[in-house]
Amino acid sequence: MTKDEVHRYLDLPSQAMREALDLISRVAPLSTTVYISGPSGSGKEFAARAVHAFSNRASAPFVAVNCGAIPRDLLESELFGSEKGAYTGSVRTRAGLLETAAGGTLFLDELGDMPLDMQVKLLRVLEDRRYTRVGGSQEIKAAVRLVCATDRDMMKVVEDGQFREDLFYRINVFPIAMKGLDERREDIPRLVELILRRFRGQGVGEAPKFQPAAIAALQAAAWPGNVRQLRNVLERCCVLYPGESIGRSEIERIAAPRKVIDRVEETMALFSSLQGLGFARTPTAPSISIVSDEDVGDPEPEASLEVAPPTAPDLLTCPADVPGFLRATPDFNFREHMMRIEMAFIKGALVEMSGSVSGAARVLGLQRTTLIEKMRKYSIDREEA
Repeated sequence: MTKDEVHRYLDLPSQAMREALDLISRVAPLSTTVYISGPSGSGKEFAARAVHAFSNRASAPFVAVNCGAIPRDLLESELFGSEKGAYTGSVRTRAGLLETAAGGTLFLDELGDMPLDMQVKLLRVLEDRRYTRVGGSQEIKAAVRLVCATDRDMMKVVEDGQFREDLFYRINVFPIAMKGLDERREDIPRLVELILRRFRGQGVGEAPKFQPAAIAALQAAAWPGNVRQLRNVLERCCVLYPGESIGRSEIERIAAPRKVIDRVEETMALFSSLQGLGFARTPTAPSISIVSDEDVGDPEPEASLEVAPPTAPDLLTCPADVPGFLRATPDFNFREHMMRIEMAFIKGALVEMSGSVSGAARVLGLQRTTLIEKMRKYSIDREEA
């Protein structure tokens, strides 16, 4: 994306975007670390690309990495690279993303999801501008500009102990806040024009003709997904109404927010879907021990929750009045109830298949490895089922 293209998408009418563009223009020529915050879909990566495009690093690589999408065991080698023989299967020296982005910009998205042990190593990169590959000893200069982003409330994440305070202050050198689309509705007409123009070369199809009432409906709609959601709605319009004139009714039908299911509705729906299920035989074991997800690996006896497996009819019968049931049982734990159902099905399947894990997995529609993990989670022994 060229500098001119980036500028067009940021040069929008709202005061929030004018301020963001001004900040980007000021910081881009420097090597200062930039911290971009804002809700999902608000354009944080686009702002990061603008910082790169407006800088003297524009001809060098822009490398983006989602810290929450890479497994924690792989994140270190992805960022820093690895030496030959550093781990099983490592048959050659591999450059990391810091090395790949040398001379350019490394964009760390979803920074709030970075594991604590990696945060220590990133802090060293920021302070010393040096790092070592996994399995190596030679220091490498980090010749990159770092731009970080997250949609999380980082102060709360820090207070919760999930993110190092010293690293946050080291990153939060030059903050840029990207506002959600609900806070800058005056940008929507211009964004519609820009997005539709971009669609022309992407095989999306002919754009519809938006009547003023359609634009007004877009400005009045709720946009929890922000610009990303707006783009999806416009693409849907291109598919459904190519070349046609559309007004308010079409937009309201396409952009209407999905109904939010509350706790009562969710419980009723799940009970209803389970009512038709049952066992050939009912589990007979007297009790089993479950370890909750939060307490896995804790040897203390308090970490275990003793639960007697109810019979299938008790689990699967939907109360006639679910709202009344929930009001009358304020201590009802939906998660625990679903765990009981899962336990009962697993034990029942093992009984039905005479202890055969492969057979139980088949009748439950699970992979054998998945069933084994669940049996471990709930401490279910096939010999006792």
